[in-house]
Amino acid sequence: MSSFTGLIIGFSAFLIIGILHPVVIKGEYYFGTKPWVAFLVGGLISIYLSYSSDSIVWSSLWGVLGFSLFWSIHEIFEQKKRVERGWFPKNPKRKA
Repeated sequence: MSSFTGLIIGFSAFLIIGILHPVVIKGEYYFGTKPWVAFLVGGLISIYLSYSSDSIVWSSLWGVLGFSLFWSIHEIFEQKKRVERGWFPKNPKRKA
């Protein structure tokens, strides 16, 4: 198992970041910047689970998820700016 630990963590980090990227884009499209609270709560829970875990792999994965969720807070506000610049489509059904 130990020879695969780095590969498991690296691949999982790749997946977590890859999944959160479209979540941020779709979240901003449908809900504006409101999902930042969910990212914060999810990040705090993930960091707690990382701290509480006895397994190096699970602790690392929870930590990667937690800090990726924290980064998503920044990205959702950046996504709002990208929409305002016209780089991404604006949701016509959502009120400003």
